[in-house]
Amino acid sequence: MKALINANVAIQAALSAATNYADIVTDRDPDDGEHVVPGELRRFLARLRLLHGVPFSYLVPDANLLPIEAIRFFYIDRAWTDALVQGALSVGTISSADRTQLEAVYPHIRAEVDEAERTIRQPRGEALLKAGSGTITGFILRSRAVSGWPNLHVRAYSRDVVADDALTTAAESDPSRMKVLRMERLAPAVLLVLFDGVPAVVHIEEPRQGIQFGVRIDPATPANQRRVKVRDCDNGNPVPPENAFTTTNAVDVPFRPNAPGVIDMATLRARLAAKAPHSGGTLESNEYALQMLRFPYRQVFGDPDNQNESERFYALDQFKAKVALTTWKSTVATNLAKVNP
Repeated sequence: MKALINANVAIQAALSAATNYADIVTDRDPDDGEHVVPGELRRFLARLRLLHGVPFSYLVPDANLLPIEAIRFFYIDRAWTDALVQGALSVGTISSADRTQLEAVYPHIRAEVDEAERTIRQPRGEALLKAGSGTITGFILRSRAVSGWPNLHVRAYSRDVVADDALTTAAESDPSRMKVLRMERLAPAVLLVLFDGVPAVVHIEEPRQGIQFGVRIDPATPANQRRVKVRDCDNGNPVPPENAFTTTNAVDVPFRPNAPGVIDMATLRARLAAKAPHSGGTLESNEYALQMLRFPYRQVFGDPDNQNESERFYALDQFKAKVALTTWKSTVATNLAKVNP
């Protein structure tokens, strides 16, 4: 008796074979166990999910969407990245049987790529995260801070448990801190960061390694004027008032003639010595360094307890800008009303 084999029977046979194949064939990865998808392919697809290799014009189609000195928060549409992975996998399909096999194996591929996303970036000493398929959020920052400080610190927290001005050593394995899935400079002044989840608060901070010296901008003075707040030479405490520049607690920064931006260090030292408490009328090298020392700036996004968008805490020498959700909504509503009266 001859068996009749048509296209439907062939497709069903291919589907059954692919399903059984996925259940029994595994790839032993020395890094993170057994998987159906080979490790190299799995990590390639995971990097694709994290937008590695995606042209920047697909992320920001118009320069007006990311102006200079701007940050844009977003979340990644899973349907979009799933389509991206499926498109990459479809390159190897030729016949209907190939597509049927891929359809049968794809649930295994998706689950393992979801898991691999969490292993692409692994800080030293951190345990591998096995959970996957959660919401991925992030931001793109275009700023001179990115080019000026290539090693910016970015921390995201699922709840606001860290004070805005507090130093913290909470690792990414801490329950309150969210794992950074990707952090990369796409251009000298453009930073892309992806988080594993939806953060409540995001801290962006200058790197803390090394000693930093600098001068400050006083909003009440001309744009090209810089000032230095005076500290007590005995203990390093700033001269009050803490939240403002005055003639008693700050000095103007002198610049060399015909050399904009080049500080006249000798004149500045004399001005600081005249106002700094317990200086004795002069400044030793260590006292001069104390006057010029500046702590890293930190910018905080999402803190609901702070309503002032550009609040500055001069006593702590840290810049902390916060945008509360209610303030953001009000600003958006006002601007929309202007556009569509």
